[in-house]
Amino acid sequence: MVEAAKKIFMNETKRNDVLKLDLDSREKIKIFNIPVGWFSVFFILTLVSVYTGYLPEGMIGSLLVMIILGEFFGWVGDRTPIIKSYLGGGAIVAIFGSAYMVYSGILPIAVVESVEGFMTTGGFLDFYIAALITGSILGMNSKVLVKVGVRYFAPIMGAVLGASLLAALIGSLIGFTLQDAVLVITLPIMGGGMGAGAVPMAQVYSEFMGQPASYFISVLVPALALGNVFAIILASLLSKLGEKFPSLSGNGQLIKGFKVENKKTQLDVQKMGAGLVAALLFFVAGHILGGFLPLHPYALMIILVAVAKIINVIPDIVVEGANQWYQFVAKAFTLALLFGIGVAYTDLNAVLSALSLQYILIVFSVVMGAIIGAGLIGKLVGFYPIESAITAGLCMANMGGTGDVAVLSAAKRMQLMPFAQIASRLGGAIILLIAGLLIPILF
Repeated sequence: MVEAAKKIFMNETKRNDVLKLDLDSREKIKIFNIPVGWFSVFFILTLVSVYTGYLPEGMIGSLLVMIILGEFFGWVGDRTPIIKSYLGGGAIVAIFGSAYMVYSGILPIAVVESVEGFMTTGGFLDFYIAALITGSILGMNSKVLVKVGVRYFAPIMGAVLGASLLAALIGSLIGFTLQDAVLVITLPIMGGGMGAGAVPMAQVYSEFMGQPASYFISVLVPALALGNVFAIILASLLSKLGEKFPSLSGNGQLIKGFKVENKKTQLDVQKMGAGLVAALLFFVAGHILGGFLPLHPYALMIILVAVAKIINVIPDIVVEGANQWYQFVAKAFTLALLFGIGVAYTDLNAVLSALSLQYILIVFSVVMGAIIGAGLIGKLVGFYPIESAITAGLCMANMGGTGDVAVLSAAKRMQLMPFAQIASRLGGAIILLIAGLLIPILF
């Protein structure tokens, strides 16, 4: 009897230990820094509000859906074999998971319209990018900032040249004319997105060739969409390449000695508030100047923040607050923003309509050419090839601001946002100029 009682007691103890281990392991699993059990409750409540029509309109409902579903997709993507290692992980799953929900009709149209409004007219994308630009530039070493800025246009031009040459070469082998390879495919992909690139480029084409701008937009959009997909995937692969060949990568530094100075300080809510105000004011100042100067407000904002950093006019408390605010926004809202990008800016119809083998090859050659050109020229002027290829190459070959977030997230280099924006905005303006010069020559 005594021996039997001991065995029962021992077995019960083992079962309790196993149950305790199971509970401990579940508590260690967190999504958005929330224990997975509680996150599941939040997830279910969010879905109930979405599919019963009780989700509030505007910022509250949109942000809730974007955070909960974005974090869920990101968590799944970062733990799915192959996707996590080679296809961008959580970033690409958040974008294309949400895009598929729209494409298939899984996400109710009211929610789609609410998220689209929050992303576009609501300004959430601008809010996010303003925080990253202000905090990351103010966190740089000012001497290195000057050193980097002077030579950064070299890899941008290398990306344009590399993309054009490789596209012309591959295009000639698979039946594309020089005009189609360069004007119809390469320049739209490298042009800085829809609003700053494809739309004005369609206007330029329309003026020279006589057909309506809407016709050219329908031709340019598939190239832009597919190029953005390749840019995100290749950003992840470049990050992996940098891990295997450390000499090619600065691990987020564009040049030796260049880095965002993320000091190990305790987060201060009041300082973060000052950083928030600084980001908003610099963004507004860029728009004010944009009314007088022919440059994109983002580009003007970057110049203003850089000048303020170089001449050292911003108080230390604001500089530290802007850096803390940038870190908070990057950690808290990146996957939410990527979900919103999938809903508002990613048209799966356009991507799927472009899936012929020849078209895929030519678009891939453009993105690869941008990587090679930016990486090689960047190396010649002293940049790390991986970082140069990602910012000056892939951030010209994506869909502008939304693509920059996706590419840098996939490459795990969000601190390079200012240089990604330079490539997207100023680089996009250069592409429009090149398009205007080439059309009379090639047609």
